[in-house]
Amino acid sequence: MSDASKEPGAPVEDPRPVDDVVGRAHEGLADAEAAQRDITPTTSRGEDIDYAMYEAAAATPDSADVTPADGDAAPAAGAPVTQAADADAPTTAYASGSDAPTTAYAAPAAVTPSEPAADAYVAPAAVAPVAFPSPQPIFVQAPEPPRPRGNRAAAGLIGLLAALSFAVLYLAAALAFGLIDRSLTLDTVADTAITALTSWWLWITTAVFFIGFWLLGAIINRGRWAHWVVWGLLIGFVAYGAHLVGQLFQAPFWQLTRSEGADLVEAQLVAPLAFAAFVIGRELTIWFGAWVAARGRRVSELNLEAQREYERTLEAGPTLARAAQG
Repeated sequence: MSDASKEPGAPVEDPRPVDDVVGRAHEGLADAEAAQRDITPTTSRGEDIDYAMYEAAAATPDSADVTPADGDAAPAAGAPVTQAADADAPTTAYASGSDAPTTAYAAPAAVTPSEPAADAYVAPAAVAPVAFPSPQPIFVQAPEPPRPRGNRAAAGLIGLLAALSFAVLYLAAALAFGLIDRSLTLDTVADTAITALTSWWLWITTAVFFIGFWLLGAIINRGRWAHWVVWGLLIGFVAYGAHLVGQLFQAPFWQLTRSEGADLVEAQLVAPLAFAAFVIGRELTIWFGAWVAARGRRVSELNLEAQREYERTLEAGPTLARAAQG
């Protein structure tokens, strides 16, 4: 059947044998290889391009793809083949519709420095300033002013001795007046003295004298002896009135009528023992008061010295005690 008798669009059968087609393909590959050898492109560094890979491809014409040796996926037909061994090596690809290879150069990979060079200058790290604590105020307790010493307790103790002396002298005066007016005899003096030790008139008069002496000492305190001399007259009157009260308790006054009580008080107002109580009370106050005044003067000196020491401490101001060095 001739070619003209075929319908348009029908496939045309090639009467040439298959072996002839394969042989012409081998001849085309050989011509392309010769043309590649005539053209020797160079890279930017003046090095020749290695076409060993393409020669290997030409040696296997039946394989359309190049299988990577590392097991990576094979590139598609017509895609450029990249040489991964050297980033600076040229990459050759075949353009579609042309047997001539096209050479392309891959961009160099960016270099990321991993470590600084040995001789590179390293700036010193910034040192944060050391924060020192702000000075805190030190509170020092001010010394307390000295408490002035009193003399009232000493006046009370000395008053006990004065009262004991008053009792002895008062009893001796009563016995003496009894011997003088012959109401007592030498044989009855001892018994009268023992009886007087348990009588109201002796101890009430003595107790009132002690109270008067102590109150005067509490008022005068650290005063001078002149105060005891002047105010000793007052203690004499206190002893005089105590004698009258003692005689009323000795009666006793709760068993007396009003007229009997008035007669007793009137008789004792001018009794020698009443005047004796006044004199003994005044004199003992003066002399024992001298003792109290002497101690009061000593206490005043101690108080003055303590006040001066306190003022010196305030003028010196607070001081910090330094620890002893080892």
